[in-house]
Amino acid sequence: MRTTLTLDKDVAAVIEQLRKTKHQSLKEIINEALREGLKRTGAPPHNRPPFRTASVDLGRYLLTDVDNVAERVAVTKSESFQ
Repeated sequence: MRTTLTLDKDVAAVIEQLRKTKHQSLKEIINEALREGLKRTGAPPHNRPPFRTASVDLGRYLLTDVDNVAERVAVTKSESFQ
């Protein structure tokens, strides 16, 4: 089957490098890459264990009222609130 491909510059550079190192034709490189890619596309996804975040006890909540943001900032910076 003949077809025309338009390759991005980065892909073309990788293919050209492969052609030089493997001493293969463009057709062989493209077919090999497509075969590998199509195998991975049809394969089932990897089963990864679910990500877990460990919980940490931060202690008792020290502020009584968080509605007044300016007061909370002043208290945190150890300033007197006016």
